[in-house]
Parts: sequence; C-alpha cells; structure tokens
Amino acid sequence: MHGGAAPDSPVAGSLAPEAAATAGLFREASGSAHRAPRGGGLAAEARHPAWQGATDELQPLALYDKDGGLMRIRAACERARLAGLVPGLSLAEARARFPFVRYEEMDRGADAGLLAAIADWCDRYTPLVALDGLAGLFLDISGCAHLFGGEDGLMRDLAQRMEGQGLAAGLAIASSAGPAAALAVHAPGTVTRPGEEVGLLAPLPCRALRFEPALSATLDRLGLRRVGELLSMPRASLGRRFGAAFMEQLDFAIGRSTRPLNPRRPVPALIHERRLFEPIGRVEDIENLILHLAQRLKPDLERLGQGVRQLELSLFRVDGVVERIALATARPMRDPASIRRLFCERLKAIGDERDAGYGYDLLRLSVLSMDVLDDDQSNFLASGVTAERMVTLVDRLTARLGPGAVQSLQDVASHWPEKAQALVAGFSGTAAATDTAMESLPRPLRILDPPEPVEAISVLPEGEPIRFVWRRAAHRVLRLEGPERIEPEWWHDDVTTATPGLFRDYFRIEDDAGRRYWMFREGLADMRPARWFLHGIFP
Repeated sequence: MHGGAAPDSPVAGSLAPEAAATAGLFREASGSAHRAPRGGGLAAEARHPAWQGATDELQPLALYDKDGGLMRIRAACERARLAGLVPGLSLAEARARFPFVRYEEMDRGADAGLLAAIADWCDRYTPLVALDGLAGLFLDISGCAHLFGGEDGLMRDLAQRMEGQGLAAGLAIASSAGPAAALAVHAPGTVTRPGEEVGLLAPLPCRALRFEPALSATLDRLGLRRVGELLSMPRASLGRRFGAAFMEQLDFAIGRSTRPLNPRRPVPALIHERRLFEPIGRVEDIENLILHLAQRLKPDLERLGQGVRQLELSLFRVDGVVERIALATARPMRDPASIRRLFCERLKAIGDERDAGYGYDLLRLSVLSMDVLDDDQSNFLASGVTAERMVTLVDRLTARLGPGAVQSLQDVASHWPEKAQALVAGFSGTAAATDTAMESLPRPLRILDPPEPVEAISVLPEGEPIRFVWRRAAHRVLRLEGPERIEPEWWHDDVTTATPGLFRDYFRIEDDAGRRYWMFREGLADMRPARWFLHGIFP
C-alpha cells in the first residue's frame, strides 16, 4: 500500500491542520508509502497551534528553505494555497503578497524524526515497514488485510486514523511497490486487482514513475507526457535512447519487476497481539493482557521446541505514540506466568516514565529471539532447584534494573588465559566447548590482567627460579610444578611460531610462607633472556 498527497498538491509533507501526504500499499511485496512529492515539512505539525490544542481560527502556515542564495517557499497548507500562495515563490515576495500567513523554516532533522514516529505507528498494520525517501513509507501488507476486514477496510482504517492525527493521506493498493507509489500520489484511493496496474497507470503523467527530474523533463520535450504514451514506444528504442537504469526504473514503476523491501525494524519470529475497542491505561489491565498474550504464545513455542530469549512488548496509544518495552531472559522460557512476572518488574522499574496518554488500543507481544528448550522430566532426587532460582533471580533483576545491569562470567573456548572467560549479560548457565585435557589442569581463582612482571633468580639462565621479587617483596620458592606450555592461537592472531616472546611456560609455585602463585616464563632461553611474569594467585 502506498499513500500520498493529491497529485498537484504543493504540500511537501503534512502541515497541520490541513496536512497532506501520500501513502501506497502493495501485496506481494506489499507496502505502504506515505510520501510528500515536493519536499519535507512533516515537522511543521508539531509547531502548529492545532497540535498545541488551540481552538481559535488557525493561521495559515507555509515552510521555506534555502535554494542557492535565496529563501523559497517549499510547502504550504491548504488555506495558504487557496489564497494563492504556491511553492517556488521567494520568501520576500510571499511575505509581501501574503502577510497573514505564518512562515517557518523547514527542519529536515525534525521531519526525519516525525517520519520515523509515523513508521513506528504504522507497525500496527504490519511489522514490515520501510522508509521511502525523506517523506515516504512502504508497508508490506501481505497476509495482514484480513485482520481489518479486507484491503478496503485496512485502507479505510489507516486513512481515518491519519486524519484523526492531522495527516491527510492519499492511499493506494497495488501488487508491487512501484505502482503503489505512483497511484498513491496521482490517483489516491485506488485499490488495484492483479493485472490492472498498467491500465490504471496509463493516464498518469510520466513524472509519476519517479524518474530523475532531468529525464522527466526530456520526456516532456519529446512529447511523452503520459505513461501510456511512454509504454507505447518500442522497448528497444527506449533502452537505446535512455539506458539500462531508465528501463530498470520503468519496469519497477509499472510492476514488471520488484525490489527487496528493507524493513525499518527486525521482523519478529512470533507475534501475538490484542486489539481493544476500549483503550486501557492501568498497569493491572496491561499485566493481565500480557499474561493472555503469553498464554497464546506458549503453544507456538512448544510446537517449535523453543523458548524465548528476547521479548518486546509494544503499546500503541490512541494518539499515535508507540511505547516499546524490551526484555531478555537468562535461559529460554515459555511459562506465561514467568513472562508476566518479568514484565511486571519492568513496568515497576519504568514507573512514571510510561505515559499512557489517552490509553492503549493495541498491545503486541513479539519474540525477537528464541533458543532450544527441551522438555525435561522432573526428578525429585535431583537438586536443580538452586540453578532455577538463580536464573529466576537474574531475570527479575535484569527486568528491574535494565539490560546489562546483571553480568556473569562465561567460559570461552580458548587456551589463552586472558581469553578463557568473558563477561556476558545475564546468566547463561552453559559452558563453552573446551578441550577436555585443559579442563583437568588447575587454574588460579584470581587472574591478574595484565600479568605483572617479576624479577626471578635462577641457578641456570634457562632454569626454574629459586627466588623471585614481586611488588618489592622477596619470595623463596619452596615447591614448583611445571612447565605447562601455552602457545599463541595462530588461527586467531596474526602471529607465527617463529615470533619470539609469545611462548609461555607456566609454573605453579609455592613460597616459604605457603602462598601459591601461577607464574610463566615468556620466550625461550635460546632465543633471548627470558622474562618472568606473575599471572595468577591460587587459594
């Protein structure tokens, strides 16, 4: 689906209170483009008195932008256009001829922010929403129209809700994105059937196909002003005259070819939602609906043998604002009560930051990532309760304090001591695949990072130390075990076996006070004088 302003509308965006924009929907790669054909101006709505609750007679509004060294009008609301103000006039001339109009400079950054907010809101119709230029959107509505009583019902609902927010959108539905975009701008309200697109596009101007401005001007000079006239020309002649890029855009615009849709947000693996006739805002009502959605989600997860790892709760307000609450779990889960409890913790943590406004009329629970969850048989003799309680505690703390607030150490498949463990968010409870021979070797509980140099005294240059000095304190070696050689991970690091100073021979050393250390000698004695480092301390 694609939508847009009236074809001759000079409004570049949506200017309250008579905001105009375009949108178009299509099926196979179904999308809705909400675009303004002549520039930006979307952010003017937020500055207009109508959006501030003003009820007095509204002052006409126009936007200007720099064109070379001159300020020119880029967009105007309907009342300003009816008075004769058209885009293209210089700002000075417009002020002189139409002093009753309110003039404001365009804000491209604010336009982009408002367009992103509209895209978030359009997520209520389909999770496949993509930006189309500076003032447009594409919505893939494949398989979604039946939720609104068909394509006509979906388009009607979208138009009514946009109108309620001060956005006058022109909408069109086609089988692919190109025709939808053209029809939304130049024939809003069109709902095509398969095979009808070319016939409906034929009477439209060639600029509806969204060629480069220079190409559109060339076509106009050649007398090819309508799409039908252009399509009546031999394809071979058009290809020779205008090139491959022109033919590619032509085929896309009339629906002969498609382009992949690039959704603005990741597409969830599973979605369950609840649409409400009466908006809600109380936390208790939200929590009850979360439980309901989680209960509907559980059979899908069981069928797949999966549990959720990342969830997102989307709260759609009636005024178009979308609030999203993300949640991550330490282990895969699908228990509805547990999911509800975690979101309750998150809602408590958010507290006053959540603003229900006039209430939520749609709640959606999306699974962003999943992992295998086997159905384990209960064993009354096993003591797995402690691990489960730990996972539950970590999940609740993460929900309350936010992602990354709780971390744990996870084993990494690496022989190199500095890389043997890594901090990860939450609690995975799983160890990485490691070498079984390495697992049996003792390792200190405390690792110094980086290793600290020590001064070692040996009888022979290549021999083991009999004394060493660490942090200005002398230690006499009483017992020593080793060496255990660890070499660089050449498959990860850009090193070779001939690189000196990277071999490590580790020793477990006990001094005369009973303290135990993990020390290594770097390099080989026949390569250069070896250096000693203290890397860890045993209990």
